[in-house]
Amino acid sequence: VQLVESGGGFAQVGGSLRLSCAASGFTFADYAFAWFRQAPGKQRERLSCLSYRRDITWYGDSVKGRFAISRDDAKNTVYLETTSLKPEDTAIYYCAADLHGTCRHWFEYDFWGQGIQVTVSL
Repeated sequence: VQLVESGGGFAQVGGSLRLSCAASGFTFADYAFAWFRQAPGKQRERLSCLSYRRDITWYGDSVKGRFAISRDDAKNTVYLETTSLKPEDTAIYYCAADLHGTCRHWFEYDFWGQGIQVTVSL
């Protein structure tokens, strides 16, 4: 089982990044996916979730209206489009998978990626 994030790096304030999470080793269609982040000295924060039936999409207040989650079942990949980036978006970003998830679980996910750094600067 693997979740591998990519697309992170450096961005300017107001800029955008598209994060990807490639999944393998399990039945992608049976899982909900979420994105989290953790900044130095802060708790892990759930940013967005997309249920396995694709009928529930959830965003945290800190990213609502700026970030968008999507999934491509043909590519076994989940995306997080980040726009209007702010310095406070700087963190390690993680994707996670939850079997038959409906986005009710906060941190109880079955699989986690290793994380990818996003740094936003002026």
